[in-house]
Amino acid sequence: MSIFDKLKNTAQQAVNTAIKSVGSKRETFTFASLPESLAELQALPEASLDTPFKTAALTVLALCAYAADKNIGTEMLNFLRGPRPLNGQEISFLNDRFRDGKTYLPFTYFAGSTPDNNYTPSEPYTITVESNHVSGEEAGYMKLFIPCGGADSPRPIKLRQRGSDGKWFLWEQYLLTGVRTPKAADPWA
Repeated sequence: MSIFDKLKNTAQQAVNTAIKSVGSKRETFTFASLPESLAELQALPEASLDTPFKTAALTVLALCAYAADKNIGTEMLNFLRGPRPLNGQEISFLNDRFRDGKTYLPFTYFAGSTPDNNYTPSEPYTITVESNHVSGEEAGYMKLFIPCGGADSPRPIKLRQRGSDGKWFLWEQYLLTGVRTPKAADPWA
């Protein structure tokens, strides 16, 4: 084994140890407004994608954009996915989640968003992203959690780190699952 290979292995072990030692951590992100184009998303400081927490927060913004305009949202999500753009099945899944007026789903992740206020978030828009003891179990990946105003437990999102530059990209998201019905849409309210 060459000295280069030994250094590379030592560096990778250090990265893996750092990922595993994340433990329980919370990061809060605040946005004055929601981006309405890929350029606006890329202009945000979080678009450096240098932490999985930043990428997770931007995913919520991209899903909000998708709810408003599928083309713009797709551009944003593809940026966050890096070298693995959305495929037809994933786009079909997104379209299915937003059917029947459920464009409020990504807004459930902002502070102040509840069923009683029809998932109208407080401004500025604030998102909290959390890690826990299982977050760094898989080398090169990070499973994070985002609290949801329409559910009892935070929802998971999985990010993958690219080895060449250390950037974190969206791998899987489970943010568009069912939530409590907004008051305005609840026939029993």
